[in-house]
Amino acid sequence: MQHCVILHVASIKHHSRCTSMWRLTKMRLEDARKDHYRKLAKMDGYRSRSAYKLSQLDCSYGIFKPRNSVVDIGSSPGGWLQVAKQKVGAEAVVIGIDIKHTRPLQGVEILQGSIIDPRMIDKILKMVGGRVDIVLSDLSPNLSGIWDLDHNRQISLTRSALAASIRLLKSDGISVFKVFEGEFLEPLKTEIKCHFRRVYTNKPRASRQKSSEQYIICFNFILT
Repeated sequence: MQHCVILHVASIKHHSRCTSMWRLTKMRLEDARKDHYRKLAKMDGYRSRSAYKLSQLDCSYGIFKPRNSVVDIGSSPGGWLQVAKQKVGAEAVVIGIDIKHTRPLQGVEILQGSIIDPRMIDKILKMVGGRVDIVLSDLSPNLSGIWDLDHNRQISLTRSALAASIRLLKSDGISVFKVFEGEFLEPLKTEIKCHFRRVYTNKPRASRQKSSEQYIICFNFILT
């Protein structure tokens, strides 16, 4: 009996070691993935590795077309603006807005301010000369490490981006929203589906697989 107990304890220890090694390997793979896209961004001249997230979403869903007008909410440091400008071309209007300072980008209009300020929405509409084709949002709060709080804050930011999209988008326009998984995500999706005819959820390869972020890609905005 004692022999069996010793064997059982040894088996548990072996399983624990294997589990720890598997977790360590997974963490190393995640770090390698992160480092890969960071190095790639530096080589390709992108300001952030998140540029590849948008590029991969575009490859999957065909978000951009030449001469589309684009507004990027939460645009700093500018990686998504770079991708958007490359996709829509030199003649298209691309506007970035963020409460943080964003370094200038050739061919892109940069606004510093909050999207919840109605004057900012009016300013964008005036700059474009009407409604826009695409609204992007990669908004994220300053993370506290308290998951319920971070999730709640992120979903609240995305709701603000949705409200801005409703005021900015043309009929049949497109939006892309970053979201965090959690209890408030499904109600947000339900709300989004009231305003767009086609809604998809995707986690691009450039996202860290252990992260909770997803992207909601929305087509055919319903202008009322």
